[in-house]
Amino acid sequence: MITVHHLNNSRSQRVLWLLEELGVPYEVKRYERDAKTLLAPATLRAVHPLGKSPVITDDGETIAESGAIVEYLVERYGEGKLAPAPGSADRRRYVYWLHYAEGSAMPPLLLKLIFERMKTGPVPFFLKPIVRGVAQRVLDTFVDPQVKLHMDYLEKEIARTGWFAGSDFTAADIQMSFPIEGAAARAGTSAHPELGAFLKRIHARPAYSRALERGGPYQLIR
Repeated sequence: MITVHHLNNSRSQRVLWLLEELGVPYEVKRYERDAKTLLAPATLRAVHPLGKSPVITDDGETIAESGAIVEYLVERYGEGKLAPAPGSADRRRYVYWLHYAEGSAMPPLLLKLIFERMKTGPVPFFLKPIVRGVAQRVLDTFVDPQVKLHMDYLEKEIARTGWFAGSDFTAADIQMSFPIEGAAARAGTSAHPELGAFLKRIHARPAYSRALERGGPYQLIR
């Protein structure tokens, strides 16, 4: 049976959702972030050397990285579901979004998280004006413009058909959910109503709700 090594408030929630959509039995092994550092526990390194989530084990094999896990599960258990036909234009878009989610969308969001924390994090009082000034300048001149660039791009793309890889819901939409949810948690979707509608559609899916029940409380780190 598939074991999902599930870290709270993390990308592994997408894996639970995918498995629920596929109707594949699985078990959840839970790990909790450190309350202060928010880092994954060292026990995850016993599963994978990097000690990060998501990671699954299946038939004695360990698979890490969100995109690789999604591709593996859809290929092995999908039976033609949740992926466009091989060789089609939609399939090429599907592969693109599987990789874009982590390769292009997440880095600006992670930088925003880091520099926002620099503005409010504990530093010696005599360094506060310098650290906060530097953090704000990086946000204003690079990070926030990059986040807006990606969000504007995604707004136009999702408006085409309502889903990322053609007119049907696919695993690419599951993969893309995390960066969009992350951006919405920080800035809302009032400026990007198509993305807001996308989030409403995915949150209304029964498999999404079942995954939340299995994974436990889910709140994106801000």
